[in-house]
Formats: sequence, C-alpha cells, structure tokens
Amino acid sequence: MTKASIYGLTFEQLTAWLMERGHKKFRASQVWDWLYRKRVSDFTDMVDVHPECIQALADHYIIQGLQEHLKQESTDGTIKFLLKLQDGNLIETVLMRHKFGLSVCVTTQVGCNIGCSFCASGLLAKSRDLTSGEIVAQIMKVQHHLDQAGQGEKVSHVVVMGIGEPFDNFANMADFIHVIKDHKGLAIGARHITVSTSGLADKIVEFTDSNLQVNLAVSLHAPNNELRTRIMKINRAIPIEKLMQSIDYYLERTNRRITIEYILLKDVNDRREHALELAELLGERRNLANVNLIPYNPVDEHSQYQRSEQESVLAFYDTLKKQGISCSVRLEHGTDIDAACGQLRSKQMNNPSKDSLVVG
Repeated sequence: MTKASIYGLTFEQLTAWLMERGHKKFRASQVWDWLYRKRVSDFTDMVDVHPECIQALADHYIIQGLQEHLKQESTDGTIKFLLKLQDGNLIETVLMRHKFGLSVCVTTQVGCNIGCSFCASGLLAKSRDLTSGEIVAQIMKVQHHLDQAGQGEKVSHVVVMGIGEPFDNFANMADFIHVIKDHKGLAIGARHITVSTSGLADKIVEFTDSNLQVNLAVSLHAPNNELRTRIMKINRAIPIEKLMQSIDYYLERTNRRITIEYILLKDVNDRREHALELAELLGERRNLANVNLIPYNPVDEHSQYQRSEQESVLAFYDTLKKQGISCSVRLEHGTDIDAACGQLRSKQMNNPSKDSLVVG
C-alpha cells in the first residue's frame, strides 16, 4: 500500500494525528520544524523527536515521494522540473527568478479536463487530482534543489497555475495553502500566493468564503461569450455573465484586487475592438482589476494559434490604458525551453524514450 506524504497534513492535522496516538502536543512543533525549517528527507534525521513518534510517522507516511524525471534550465534561470509521482504519473513544476524573489508554479492535477483549445495542459485528459501532500512536495522539491546549491535562497512566491484546474481540486488546494502559509514553517505570505482559475464560478464564491486571503487570478482570454466559447469550452457551462457575478461577489466581500488573465492569440482576440469590449466588460470593476496580457507560447498540436505581433500587443495594451484599465504584459520566462504549461509533460508522454536530463 502506498504511503501518503507527510506534507499533506496541516499543522493542526499533524497535531491531532499525533495526540490521537498518545504523543505530546509539542511533538508536532518539533516535527514541523524538522520538515519545513531544517528540511530533512528522512524521519530518522529528526534526532530530538522520541523514537516511538518517529516510528509512528514512518509507518504511515513518507516525506517526499517525488522523483526528478527530467529538468530543463533556461538561460534566464528558469527551471522546469518534470517530476514522477509514486504511481508513475508525470507532473510539471517551474522555478522562476524575478527581481522580487523566487517564484514556483505548481501543478494540482494529473492532466486537465478544462479543454482550452490553445493550451498544452489539456492535451492529456485528467486522470486524477493531486493530494495536498503532492502539491506541497513540489515546493519542497524545489526548495531542496535551492538548498543543495548552497546560496541560501528560499522560495518566496507561489503561483497555482500549473497543469490542471486548481478549483476542481479545491480541498487539497486549500490544505496546500494552509501548509505553505504557516508561520512556523515555510511562512510564505498570503499576498505572495496566487491561485488561478479558468472560471469555476461556484468555486470562486467558495474561495471567497474560505478566507484564504491569497490572490485570485481568473483566466478570461476573451471579452464575449461567442469568442470565449470558441477557445474555452468551459464557457458553454459557465458563461461570462455568471463568471462576472462570482467576480463581483469576490470583489465586494474582499475588497482585494483581482487579476484578469488574457492570453493574446494572433487575429483571434487581439484586435482593438476586443480591447474596447474588454474595457466595457470590466466597467466599474476596473478599480479593483488588473489585466495581465500574456504572450502566447505556440504549441505544435494547436497550430491554428500563433503569437500576436508585438505591434498588436502594444496596441491592445495602449487601448486598455486609455480606457482607464490597469494592465501589464507578463514578463516571459523560459522561452528557450518548453515554456508552455504542460508542454514538457506532453512531449515526454508522446516520446518516452527521451529520458535524459535536458539543459537549455
């Protein structure tokens, strides 16, 4: 029987688990410190924890559970890890270097069922959700990589934007956030964590009510139902009107800014009239919204889409700004490697003989 990752337990869950087995409450703090501050990879390294407690943990849990299958490193310092889960499935995790710190993009599902017509993640259908421990383990895998480099670097920001729809795995995603936020462990600040959704309106409401206090990004990618349905099939079930109602609920309850993600596809959604329509759609919400314009990374299997010309990107940006919309163009990372989300995994699944380390 496969053991679960200890990383899947929040501090409160770990405390309750140990006390139910007769261990003192303070043992949880000891174990937590060894996991997230000292970052050991074996329970036996927790030298000040009682042997009976160590044995109980080892009988039920593992610490890591992810193996590095492939790694691509870009000239800009971006590293894409292709990681193998205990069941043999592959997922992607990405480390990105910014002026403000080190950011990690994590995956929440094995495959994706949202089916955006331009995205590499959906090329392979979802087979299962990741556990909270498997999501936390991605952060720890990257942090261990940084520790081994010996530069004293630490993961400071997290984006939940990898393979899968995070809100379709809501409970595990929420536990993951509780673990990485905990001030006794990794202590990644709530304002340094962003969760992205393709627009699951009911889950946006649940996210709002959960009071996780992390940032929200919504993948819109089109300013009207006809166009959005064409490129994002989820819009058939959750049209823009319903999505915007849930966004309004979030803005009213939290008074926090929201990011609207908009990937620019040449001659599809990148014309001036699309920018004007987007500005009209945002309306009064513009005071609490920032539009993040995303350059498209072409995917071989979606050859009908191409990257917008730089002139079109600048014109789209300028039109939004003139309409009073806060917007930015996403800084690209890893353009010399398989940059698109899910692209490395898809290539490896389609060509499994390529199992050596890849360095850009």
